[in-house]
Amino acid sequence: MLKPRTAWSDAYDGCRAAAPEAFHDDRVLNHWGGIWQRDGRPVPVFSPVDGTAIAGPPRLDRSGAARAVHAAVDEHGQWRHLPLPERRARVAAAVEALQAHRDLLALLLVWEIGKPWRTACADVDRCLDGVRWYLEEIEPMLAGRTPLPGPVSNIASWNYPMSVLMHAMLVQALAGNAVIAKTPTDGGLSCLTLATALAVREGLPFTLVSGGGAELSPVLVGAPELGCVSFVGGRDAGAQVATSLADRPGLRSRRHVLEQEGLNCWGVWEYSGWELLTTQITKSFDYGKQRCTAYPRFVVQRELFHDFLAAYLSAVGDLRYGHPLQVAAPDDPLPELDFGPLINAAKAKELADQVEEAIAKGAVPLYRGPAVEGEAYFAPVALLDPPRSSPLFHAEPFGPVDTVVLVDTEAELLAAMNASNGALVATISCDVPETAERLAPEVRAFKVGINQPRSRGDREELFGGLGASWRGAFVGGELLVRAVTQGPPGERLPGNFPGYTLLPR
Repeated sequence: MLKPRTAWSDAYDGCRAAAPEAFHDDRVLNHWGGIWQRDGRPVPVFSPVDGTAIAGPPRLDRSGAARAVHAAVDEHGQWRHLPLPERRARVAAAVEALQAHRDLLALLLVWEIGKPWRTACADVDRCLDGVRWYLEEIEPMLAGRTPLPGPVSNIASWNYPMSVLMHAMLVQALAGNAVIAKTPTDGGLSCLTLATALAVREGLPFTLVSGGGAELSPVLVGAPELGCVSFVGGRDAGAQVATSLADRPGLRSRRHVLEQEGLNCWGVWEYSGWELLTTQITKSFDYGKQRCTAYPRFVVQRELFHDFLAAYLSAVGDLRYGHPLQVAAPDDPLPELDFGPLINAAKAKELADQVEEAIAKGAVPLYRGPAVEGEAYFAPVALLDPPRSSPLFHAEPFGPVDTVVLVDTEAELLAAMNASNGALVATISCDVPETAERLAPEVRAFKVGINQPRSRGDREELFGGLGASWRGAFVGGELLVRAVTQGPPGERLPGNFPGYTLLPR
């Protein structure tokens, strides 16, 4: 049975009670020009949890998005001159308003993008705790810096609406910028709308619009008045954003942050800590590996494969996945799961097709987990030696599919770990510290862990990517503030730009 008071109708009723200005009985609204607008064309959406019809995004056309951007430019002209103490007070008030509705925001994440309850709560908490850190630390970060000449435009993926997108929006506003965000196409509309409603009540200059990427990108990327474009998503879409900036002479110097996918690899070389690795592999399945810092590829020394396989099978055999809101009795707590459904049934079918194609072309299935009922659910799979023609060989699957590649030399290890021309994170498990420290700099990832995984990080931890996994300014810690503010003339920001790559010290 569904846990009482967790139905979609309960969640939407909570939104209507908390922010009736943003949620009508028949649709969700866009917000621009300081007003909730009943514009755009709502499209049907179904929850990945069980196919329930949920609120769909009110999609604007290009002209509607252009009006929203122009209104945000006007807001930016006023907000950028507001003193820091006033901006800080308003952002702090917004954080506390979000905290008061934390459980409702988390429940919306369960229904809209399929996160288990624990993971959904963590997404909201990381957003709020992270912004609180910036509220304490912001003054020295802004010393000698000014807001950008125009608002920041955000186009982000659906998987972390709060801890990535809303977190960035609040910090961007704290730094003195008006903020524009497009709701992700695949999920997170109601969660982001509620968060935006609570923030704009406290006077924050937020614009939130919905629409297709192809339709709105020329405006949300190419409008000349924008100060910065921030993108989180796949390489194909990110490359299109980068190309549109490069193809227009007036936009080539525009501030940009383009976080793109990479095949994050875990190398195992001269290693014996199998009990630890088992625990780490289990944790790597958090949210079904629908994360930019997930590890879907293990590169293993051939002579260690038997030990690795035993550790791996022990880990995946204990995974807990399924419906995130089902309980046996009304008073039972919500299930403790590693992951629930994928973002939609289409993604589950895509992964299933890729797995079957890889096996047909020679990949060896090492593990298939028990199936779960539901079109968007996908049991974990592990394949040995996927063929080079398979997308699973060179791209991030964004789902609970692992691939294992065996190597015999250090050179082969590094070549296999660098298969995607750049990644966000990587790890080397190795008993010999000198060997691990020698190999780590040769891996093309922004963060390389030794005997431990790396993640996006919070608060002061920096974040970026090497190679094709990142374009533009790096973020995290003070770098997030530097990316959305102006410094002294001639400043070169740490980042991965067409003319240079500058790593932070």
